[in-house]
Amino acid sequence: MTLWLESRPQELTLLSCSSHSSPLSFPFRRSDYSSHDSFRVRFHRNFRLVINAAASNLSTFGLECYDLYDHCIPYKDAWTWQKSLVKTRMDSIKDDHNVDDAIIMLQHTPVYTMGTRRCEEYLLVDKDQLPCDLYHTERGGEVTYHGPGQLVMYPILNLRHFQMDIHWYIRSLEEVVIRALWSAVGIEATRKEGLTGVWVADEKVAAIGVRVSRWITYHGLALNVTTDLSPFKKIVPCGIRDYSVGCVLDILHRRGQYQTVTDQSNIYGDRPEYLLNLLHESLLEEFCEVFKTNVSCLYRNASILSTKCGLNDMHSTT
Repeated sequence: MTLWLESRPQELTLLSCSSHSSPLSFPFRRSDYSSHDSFRVRFHRNFRLVINAAASNLSTFGLECYDLYDHCIPYKDAWTWQKSLVKTRMDSIKDDHNVDDAIIMLQHTPVYTMGTRRCEEYLLVDKDQLPCDLYHTERGGEVTYHGPGQLVMYPILNLRHFQMDIHWYIRSLEEVVIRALWSAVGIEATRKEGLTGVWVADEKVAAIGVRVSRWITYHGLALNVTTDLSPFKKIVPCGIRDYSVGCVLDILHRRGQYQTVTDQSNIYGDRPEYLLNLLHESLLEEFCEVFKTNVSCLYRNASILSTKCGLNDMHSTT
């Protein structure tokens, strides 16, 4: 595991294993930290980094985390990143040299994507009338929309490190979202029998579409946090006509819970950015819990990933 920790009186510094990445410092309380031989990273509110003793059943492989949750990345660039990371891991298997798993967290500039089923009856307007680009991808599922305010998580995992079972993997991604919504904002989310994704009552708040090639995963999940839902009206999201699409911000407002959640923030106050940060931290924490892994390297700079993947003309917004 390549996680280097340096403690100081009032902060803990996470030193990345990459020479391209600067150290990241987080405030912490001494009561949150105790000395052990092995550690795992957990992310909590207000950017506190909490270190707990590693459980004996943690994966022996770490997790490279490209945490770009506050960047809006064009879909084509993120797609290229994923395929490059997948190729690296496939090549390492051929060479009998396993490497750490990886995860990318980001938002997208507005885009529609279609999965392998590609049933165009779920487009409610002609393609040239869509308000943004449409990509045909190799993930499972039907058409969906990605845009600002939606947290997207792309795990690049070697399922040999976990369970070589695609159904288990999809259910585990659902579990990550269900736990994150409960722990971060107190929303009880559920699955629906026979369908993929996560619901709050009859509103689908998270879509899941994955590809697994030689037991390496890519694509992933998308959680609507502060998303403008109007682009979904141009499609039948995920080919499901019987349920609507929802987002966390709207649900909290309707329930009168939004102010309660934002009152906990000393950073953003009553602004949607806080909700995005809160959910992104919770998603990453619950991902590590569900998949029994830990962050080995943490990157917050999109140019690092672009350089690794040979994509030098990447554009993003924050």
